[in-house]
Amino acid sequence: MARGGQRQSSARRTAPRGQRRVRELDNDGIIPVLARAVREVETAVQRGNIAPSVRTKFQVVALLVREERARVKADQESTEAHRTEQLKRLDGVATILAKTAARDTSLLMLLAEDATVSESARSLKREMEAAAGLELPPEEEAAPASAAAAFSTPERRVVPQSVISRQLANPFLVPDFANAPQSKGTARRLAGWELLGPLFRSFEYASPASTGMALPEPGSLRAPGDHLLMPHQAQLVASAAAGHRTFLLADEPGLGKTAQALLAAQAANAFPLLVVVPNVVKTNWAREAGIWTPNRPATVIHGDGHTIDGFADIVIVNYEVLDRHVGWLGELGFRGMVVDEAHFIKNKSSQRSQHALQLSERIRARTARPLLMALTGTPLINDIEDFRAIWQFLGWIDDKKPLGELMDALEETGLTPADPAFYGAARRCVIDLGIVRRRKVDVAADIPARRIADLPVELEGEAGRSIREAERELARRLVHRYQTALETRTSGITVEGIDHELVRRVATWEREDTTTTKNGENVFTMMRRIGQAKAGLAADYAAQLQRSVGKVVFFAKHIDVMDVAEETFAKRGIRYASIRGDQTPKARQKNIDDFVNDPEVAIVVCSLSAAGVGLNLQVASNVVLAELSWTDAEQTQAIDRVHRIGQDEPVTAWRIIASQTIDTKIAELIDSKAGIAARALDGSDDEVSSSADVQLEALVALLTEALTEAP
Repeated sequence: MARGGQRQSSARRTAPRGQRRVRELDNDGIIPVLARAVREVETAVQRGNIAPSVRTKFQVVALLVREERARVKADQESTEAHRTEQLKRLDGVATILAKTAARDTSLLMLLAEDATVSESARSLKREMEAAAGLELPPEEEAAPASAAAAFSTPERRVVPQSVISRQLANPFLVPDFANAPQSKGTARRLAGWELLGPLFRSFEYASPASTGMALPEPGSLRAPGDHLLMPHQAQLVASAAAGHRTFLLADEPGLGKTAQALLAAQAANAFPLLVVVPNVVKTNWAREAGIWTPNRPATVIHGDGHTIDGFADIVIVNYEVLDRHVGWLGELGFRGMVVDEAHFIKNKSSQRSQHALQLSERIRARTARPLLMALTGTPLINDIEDFRAIWQFLGWIDDKKPLGELMDALEETGLTPADPAFYGAARRCVIDLGIVRRRKVDVAADIPARRIADLPVELEGEAGRSIREAERELARRLVHRYQTALETRTSGITVEGIDHELVRRVATWEREDTTTTKNGENVFTMMRRIGQAKAGLAADYAAQLQRSVGKVVFFAKHIDVMDVAEETFAKRGIRYASIRGDQTPKARQKNIDDFVNDPEVAIVVCSLSAAGVGLNLQVASNVVLAELSWTDAEQTQAIDRVHRIGQDEPVTAWRIIASQTIDTKIAELIDSKAGIAARALDGSDDEVSSSADVQLEALVALLTEALTEAP
């Protein structure tokens, strides 16, 4: 029986929680109750009054919105127009919840899958249902499932089996508060001041006498495996070893931020370590971990994470799949977290930003002084408001005020925002928390004038699978040629093991066979397909790079790869120029002039064959090589468009390499032939290699590897 003893069968609605009495007026039912409650929460949060009762009401409203939305969608007795109107009103409540949570992101924890629903929350929930005239069940025994979907699209969460195994092996994760900082007990002279605005303005107005924190002199430049650190890298690692735990590392690209982050984690014993990165660099992070922290196993999350090692010390995940894994990542017991290309989280309303902040907060809740590092090459003086989310990730501020160490430092200045000297002092306080910024020109003595940095990428999806299968088919064909040649040999010569002379002959036959393309892949078509598959990843990296360093030169061999790159830049609103072989001299020169002279033209997309010689592009110091050349000479010619007289910065060429493909073999061969060429130029008798040499050697390597693996 409904409340009041009235039976209104025509207006009854059935839902999993019981029967509800829906009234004729829009001001009746659960939605008006929710609307009043959410406005009360919004007002309290705006005033900064986040009492426990406000947090409880926020969580209860979120839970009821979720339940009512599910009920309305399942209601078959109501008209479509009525359901649409009800859902629209619920969306309005959900929007206010979302905006409120954006003001104080600690409220997001109340929406997590594992959020605890207290007894007071259950009691308030029943009171609000009763106020709406709903028929209540006798008693609620269990907490509702989740509030996370109250104002966002439900996420598909996964927990890989290997992670479950790790959790079962170590079910009791003890929080680590051994090194918890002690409060200085400073009188809160600044408690009544609005401080975040002045802090941000201090980076715009104060004289930038120093752009980075003071770093100690390193004791050693040695790293694992006898790798050498550059002095500026070793300084940051020494700072972590000395006890510093938060860094906004804003070195320019090419100065080794990845190595610094990994070795800082080693120095701070911040394992397990969570690393959140853009998709295009996650394979490179795994490779770098193998170099700099070889005793710390690293695993990369692809898709749903079925292939990850749940017991690894370093877990690498890209922003695009973070939503699926944020649940178990928050419970794994990380002692450190790195976000690469940290400007990806600048928009606090975005899902990836919320997930990164949520994970940081969980780590800080379990470990008193975790290692937290935000890596970005973006200059700090541009769009300083973009760094609000990054500072919050590092635990320096919350939505409304400075926290802990920063607040103590500001108090110790003895100044307020009313004092002109406050801004310089405030800037220094923030920098000392861990802002590190070095430019190439600042450490030019540490780095070579020209270097090539390989960036391995993973070819995923159908394109990647197709290319790997085509490469296996090419290897099978080479093996078949080899075995046929052995079986039909008439010379009577017998060779123990692999006949390397025959291998070279078979590779030569394959390279010179002009009929192969009718029946399958050859080395030329393989490389073109690989170039097409990594075109989007290369363009994506160039776009990220441009944001950090300014102008970038992008080289490709094939027109379709250039097309993909230009489409990517256009979609991102990046102005570019194009240099192709089919342009008139006038059009070509105009595009060159636009790139060199117009500060708004950020990238020039160049054909290796059309732009590899005769151009002066030293206005840039970073080159992206989207496709590999067949010779070191061709690659060097491209790099020399920026590495030439008039260039006053060290030059970095970023070579995009498709992992687990013949691309890696080609890169190794080009580098080895480069050494031979250098020796030849120095007067040795070695001949400079040709493109045919590299093609032949690639086929030799492919066949030799296949024969070695054959049973």
